[in-house]
Amino acid sequence: MEQLSAGRKLDRAFEELGKKNRLSFELDVDADAATLKALDAKSDPAPGEEIPDEAAELISGAKITVTVESKKPLAESGEKDLVGTAMKVSTPDGDLAEYRVIGDYTYIRADMDAMGKVSGSPVPSADDLPPGAGPFKAVLEGKWVKFSTKEMDKAAAEGGEGDGGPAPAPSLDARTQKKLVQALREVVAREVRFKTAGGGDGTEHVTATAPFRTLVTELFGELRPLAKDLPPGMELPTDKDLKDAPNARVTADFTLRHGELSQVDVDLAKLAGTAKVKKLGLTLRLGEGTRPTAPAGATKLDLGDLMSGFLGGPPVDAAGIDTSGLDQDFPGEDF
Repeated sequence: MEQLSAGRKLDRAFEELGKKNRLSFELDVDADAATLKALDAKSDPAPGEEIPDEAAELISGAKITVTVESKKPLAESGEKDLVGTAMKVSTPDGDLAEYRVIGDYTYIRADMDAMGKVSGSPVPSADDLPPGAGPFKAVLEGKWVKFSTKEMDKAAAEGGEGDGGPAPAPSLDARTQKKLVQALREVVAREVRFKTAGGGDGTEHVTATAPFRTLVTELFGELRPLAKDLPPGMELPTDKDLKDAPNARVTADFTLRHGELSQVDVDLAKLAGTAKVKKLGLTLRLGEGTRPTAPAGATKLDLGDLMSGFLGGPPVDAAGIDTSGLDQDFPGEDF
């Protein structure tokens, strides 16, 4: 009875999230840099591919915040109903990168100096750029820039069809999404064990525990019949691929306040195997967040003008730009 009651409470909490028009997620990595370095070493990286100390420090203190606002309740919304989307990567020292999609424009800014320090290779100074390179100068200075979302989507589509450029982001239709959710629910019902405990002041905790390898193996087993409906390139791992995954029992703690889901804490330390870890977990906080708005004073990037010479100016001689610091790998994969 407790299993059914706790699981049902969690179902209702997720249903309440779907009734909201605006929702914010904050993901926090609960691990120190030494733990991340130990996990990286255990993966036996190739010489020179080890995670840099600066990247480990950044990831250990990083938070990712995503906010979505729609004209309709989120559970009923499609892409055309969204009025604003925002994502921000922040650290204790400040914001690292941020983007927003508002109306017809996408807005982006990044702390390029911090990115350079993490990668171990400094970014060129904005003063090194030639006259007429205003938009790129704004990027290097960490200022807001904006571009037409439709133009970018069109350029991505043309690039994907032509010479191997990026293709539009894959998406799932509503029918397939419902099948995926149903598959997930069936696996959770079979493999996850729930318990509930009160916390006072309208707070309640629901803990969900499951063996990791069994859970993911069962989940992908349910998804394989749907593979034909998934976007191209989304390959599902086989049972053989997952056989070496740790089967330790992982616990997620869901915090409910007055029936609404406010936080999820997942302890992943048992998945570290023989790696020495102090703590390893993820924390997801949920709330309404701040309404995504268009930042003032953003510099406009026009894709066509940039290709012909920086917003209609004379073509820029690439030889005149110091690009020595751009030959680097930013920590996208590590992130």
